[in-house]
Amino acid sequence: MNELSLDTKRCYVLGLGCERATPTEEVLALVRQALDLTGIEPGQLAGLASIDSRNGEPALQAVAALFDIPAIFFDPATLERETPRISNPSAVVFARVGCHGVAESAAMAAIGVDAELVLPKIKSAHATAAIACALLQKD
Repeated sequence: MNELSLDTKRCYVLGLGCERATPTEEVLALVRQALDLTGIEPGQLAGLASIDSRNGEPALQAVAALFDIPAIFFDPATLERETPRISNPSAVVFARVGCHGVAESAAMAAIGVDAELVLPKIKSAHATAAIACALLQKD
């Protein structure tokens, strides 16, 4: 179920994964890199998505607060259903958290069937980021 409000101006979802206690500065630098690579402006983000075990993670809370976007979290089973649609499935991630990807899967799950991955997973030392876009119908 899509809990994020998507429209033609805010149609991108930032997917984030991170190890516990990843420094906020590291995650913010990765997010800025993702935005720079895609040319997406912060005001175009409808939300941030991740795995439920990272709900409350300070770095993710800081990103959501900085960009004034809601955060949505999914259980591993929901993220695992996105595996056929992601570009970088990982057996290592599956062994750790029970799904083959967090950043890409969460971004896609937050949007639903009309999602398109516009930035495949990029990594820092302790975090991953990806961006998906909603393919919105024009009126």
